[in-house]
Amino acid sequence: MQYALTCMVFLPVAFAVPVLFIRDDALVRWVALVATAAELLLGTMLFFTFAQAGHSGKWLLVEDHAWIAQLGIRYSLGMDGISLLLVVLSALLFVMSVIVSWRSVKERVPLFHFMLLLMETGVLGVFLSTDLFLFYLFWEVMLIPMFFIIGIWGHGRRVYSAVKFFIYTVTGSLLMLLGIIGLYIVHGRQTGIYTFALDALAATNVEPSTGLWLFAAFLVGFAVKVPVFPLHAWLPDAHTDAPTAGSVILAGIMLKTGTYGLLRIGFPLLPYAALSFLPVIFMVGLVGVFYASWVAFAQSDMKRLVAYSSISHLALVVIGIAAWNELSLAGSVLQMVNHGITTGALFIMVGMLDERAHTREMAAFGGLWAKAPAMSAFFLLFILSSLGLPGLNNFAGEFLIFVGLFREHPVIAAAAFAGVVWTLAYLLRLAQKVLFGPVTDTGALAGEFPDLTAREYAVVVPLAVLVIAIGLYPSMLLRPLDAPIQGLIVIVKVASAGTGGLAP
Repeated sequence: MQYALTCMVFLPVAFAVPVLFIRDDALVRWVALVATAAELLLGTMLFFTFAQAGHSGKWLLVEDHAWIAQLGIRYSLGMDGISLLLVVLSALLFVMSVIVSWRSVKERVPLFHFMLLLMETGVLGVFLSTDLFLFYLFWEVMLIPMFFIIGIWGHGRRVYSAVKFFIYTVTGSLLMLLGIIGLYIVHGRQTGIYTFALDALAATNVEPSTGLWLFAAFLVGFAVKVPVFPLHAWLPDAHTDAPTAGSVILAGIMLKTGTYGLLRIGFPLLPYAALSFLPVIFMVGLVGVFYASWVAFAQSDMKRLVAYSSISHLALVVIGIAAWNELSLAGSVLQMVNHGITTGALFIMVGMLDERAHTREMAAFGGLWAKAPAMSAFFLLFILSSLGLPGLNNFAGEFLIFVGLFREHPVIAAAAFAGVVWTLAYLLRLAQKVLFGPVTDTGALAGEFPDLTAREYAVVVPLAVLVIAIGLYPSMLLRPLDAPIQGLIVIVKVASAGTGGLAP
């Protein structure tokens, strides 16, 4: 276990380099599948080793080595229950991304899988870094492959969407970098020790006015990635024009790096400033829930509908993080995982329909249940999960968020709950228009329309099992969150002791 985290982070890129030199496309796909499956196996082993063991320490695994000593930069990795869940989620969705690209990606296959594996290393590095310089390095690494995946293998206005994605995310990254450098300098001047270590920076006594500026830089940087309204404009275009694998990774994993950064860095490092920003965070979160749901209802393209649903669901996660109590934080982390599974599954289902019919318009698929009952059954399950049906995974996360919200901020909770009701409208409309009704002579289902293949069953069955298993037994994911969430709560409670608590 000494180098398990290093192995986990760099295993994908170790496979990515030789993939570039393989000229057999079929072999490239198998190598990428082996690499991502090995990553999932390692993550699953760590989950069953640590998740149910009742570990009481802050970190489950730690690696720390000197790197650039003159600047106080260390190669420092750490895994707690929060990062463990997000690492396993990432490993799972990268496996699914390789499988769903098996037939749809036909050009520059080695380069595509190189980008996919490089991005997996970047994402895992973000979730495991405990040095802010290392965190930023991996943050930038994961952006570059997504830019090329959208721009080369996407559809429609793919170059426009890729450039838009890059401009938004790099601008947010630069603001975050300013926050990192500012905190590094403040800590160094205060203690005489210049370091990027998270634990050391959390103990920095930042002046309130300085803290507000630093937190604003972090907040905007993370808000662009979530994305939070009104910084969301890049996401619908990126999802619409990305290949299926790009949409799965973007919604299922990359957006979580924004909420993870807010949870791991924003609040713990600058707690007083974070509490001062609560009204702003609650406001943009509530607007995001309502606005994205309303716009989703107006969509006819299924991919854009699911993209806007992501904005709405993650706005609720941001509100849960801002409430900052045990229940809301546990619900927010659980909902990050649930959103990755459910929204990733919905993008996969839309991709399967697009592969067959070459359209994503809801009106073209009326009566899908009569032509492809197995595909329709899985699609309906994932739709019901996304709208929060009791007994399925999303309900567990949303329930905890709302209970935590009502405890501390009942007015905010009531408003957020009213916004979530809009989710029922656009998701039930999606189900009604696509799955039920008569098959028309002019629609996409007029001719032969094959049901799920064996390869597609290999993708949707594990995701469906997780949707049901987490919904019925969420404690298997909540148990590893106890210790890290308690640690985060203590940090902010100490800072809020003189402000009358967490209420804005």
